[in-house]
This record gives sequence, structure tokens and C-alpha cells, in this order.
Amino acid sequence: MEWNKQSIKGLLLVVCGGVAFYCVLQNLDVVWGAARRIFGILSPFLLGGALAFVLNVPMRAIERHMGSGGGRTARLRRPVALVLTLLAVIGVLALAGLVIGPGVGEAAMSVVNQIPAAFARLQTQINDLSDVLPAIQEWLAEQQIDWESLTQNALEYMQTVGGRIVSSGGGFIGGVVSGVSTFVIGLIFSFYILLQKEKLSRHGRQVIYGLLPLEKADRTLEILRLANRTFSSFLSGQCLEACILGTLFAVAMTIFRMPYALLVGVLIALTALIPIVGAFIGCGVGALLIAIDDPWKALWFVVMFLVLQQIEGNLIYPHVVGSSVGLPSIWVLAAVTLGGSLMGVLGMLLFIPLCSVVYSLFRAYVKDRLTARNVPAEKWRDPPPPVAPPRKKTRAPARKGTKK
Repeated sequence: MEWNKQSIKGLLLVVCGGVAFYCVLQNLDVVWGAARRIFGILSPFLLGGALAFVLNVPMRAIERHMGSGGGRTARLRRPVALVLTLLAVIGVLALAGLVIGPGVGEAAMSVVNQIPAAFARLQTQINDLSDVLPAIQEWLAEQQIDWESLTQNALEYMQTVGGRIVSSGGGFIGGVVSGVSTFVIGLIFSFYILLQKEKLSRHGRQVIYGLLPLEKADRTLEILRLANRTFSSFLSGQCLEACILGTLFAVAMTIFRMPYALLVGVLIALTALIPIVGAFIGCGVGALLIAIDDPWKALWFVVMFLVLQQIEGNLIYPHVVGSSVGLPSIWVLAAVTLGGSLMGVLGMLLFIPLCSVVYSLFRAYVKDRLTARNVPAEKWRDPPPPVAPPRKKTRAPARKGTKK
């Protein structure tokens, strides 16, 4: 190995990286605590960036349909598009609330109306137990139970539980206040990002080109643009898939005359924004609401859900979301499974577009390698060419008059 400035620099980087990795492993608790502390400080800005990315998808479409005027119109187009986007999001949430609120109220009134019948059944069961009470009293009299110690232990346990409830209540209130303040700061930060996204994008490109070599900077920006297109397409496809699934349930429940058809359809559409497993949450809530009215209809609703879920999971979701992010259907299911096992619901939302970006980059790399190695397309296209069987070697006939 030839020792020069570049090789010595690389060796020093490897040694320093190994030492740093060893220190991290030896102080993993300290590093994890510091990472959580930094994440807590940056959480409002990370939330603001995520909100800006989500709101940018409809806002960009609204700006596109507002035309391209000049002068004062160009300056007002961005704030007007942002206000219209916020009004659209609030309108969708308000419409969902108008559908869900009366349905939940109706289910609650149904439960209240069934309370007298439940008390009557309870009274009947208590009367049936009255014949057994003398035998229970005789059995308790025969047992030697220290009621004083039992009472003391019960009081101590209630004091402990009460202290925990008070402390957890204070922590809960503090958590709610912290969560609300984080959301408000993140929302305001997202407004600043959306109103100045071109300026921030230009500053980001300046930083990338200033810190990286020209070829690596071009490649980095290419990957970031691909990720932006993929994540935007994923959000659009996920919303479209949720609307399709909610409509399917509302129509099917209306055809089979099940109660709360519109309410359950909206609930399943909202929960279906969580990939693959979100609809099961809506199914549980819908089955509970229907069971209040008729348990047999709730059973048939679960059967109908399983049928529609198979159609949605194997046909609609992979094709709608998979085609929107450029990811084959089998890899959509694999990404959801892997992301859910690693990071829960957040992993399900992130891993589909992330795997799509990795899939696109790897596919481009493989095609470049095939071109560099001059592999003909007939070798890898479908179907592959048949392989000819090896020819048998035949000996030439010996000439007459020759010695063996």
C-alpha cells in the first residue's frame, strides 16, 4: 500500500470512527438520553416541516389552477392558496365531525335507552342469588379471616393508587400543554416554510453545492427530487385509496340495510389513512356501534369487512398506492410489514415511499451495470431465451489402413 496524504487521511477517519463507535456503545444510555433531549428541542420544527410537506401537496394544486398572473396577483397567489388549503382541510374535518358526531350521539342514546332493561336483568339475577346468600354467610363464618388487617392493607393500597393517580394526572396535564404548544409552534413554522419555500429551496441548494463536490451535489439533489415526487404521490394515492374504501363500505352497508352506514364509511375512510391495518381499527369501532343496535348485523358486518378487506388489500391498495409511488404490489406489502414491525404506524407511513426511492435508485443502478457490461436485453427480458442442449462430441471414423 502506497502511503500518501489521501490514504493517511482515510486511515485516520476509519480509526476515529471506530473509536467514536466504541465510545457510543460504552455510553449508550447517555447517548440515547442526549438524542431524546435534542429530538425534544427540535420536535416543533420537525413537526412543522412534516405539516408543510403535507399541506404543500394540495396548495401546489390550488396554485396551479389559479393561473400565472404578474404583479400584485403573483404576490397574493401564495397567501390565498395557503388560506384556501387551510379552509379545505378544516372543511373536511368539520364534515367528518358532522357525520361522526350525530352517529355517536345516536349510539349513546341507544345505550342509555337500554339501561333500564339492563337494571331489570340485574335485579332478577340478584334475586336469584338470594337463595345462595345464607350458604355463603355460613362459609364465611367458618373461615378465620383477620378483617382488621385486610382493611388496613386495603386502605394503604388505596392511598398508593390515589398518589399515583394524582401524579399521573399532573403529568398528563403537563403532557397535554406541551403537546398543544408543540403543535401550535410547528403549525406557525409550517406557514413560514410554505410562504417562502422557493427561497428556502434556493438556500438549501447553495449549501449543498457549497459543501459537496459538483457531481455528488447533483446526485444528492436528484435523489431529493425523487424523494419529493415519491412522497407527494404516496400522499395522494393514500388519500384516494381511503376514499375508495370508505365509499365501498358505505354503499355495501346501505345495500344490506345495516345501521350507521355513512358513519362507519367515514370512520373507515379516516382510519384507512394508516396503511393496511388502519381499516381494522375502523372495523372494530363500526362493529361495536352496530352491535349496540343488532349483534347479528354486527357479525355480518365483520364478514362483509373481511371480504372487502381482501379485495382492498390485494387489488385496490397495491395498485392505487403502488402505481402512485412506482413500487410493485409485492414490495408495497413488504414495506408495510417491515415498517410496522420497526416503527409502528409511523413506519408504515414512511417505509412505502422510502422503499420506493430505494427501489428506483437500485433499478437505475442495475440498468447502468447491465449497460456497462454490454449484457444484451434478450438475456434478461421475459421470457428468457431457451438454453440449447450441449452437443455430443462424435469421433471421426478411422481411416482404413491406419494403425490403432
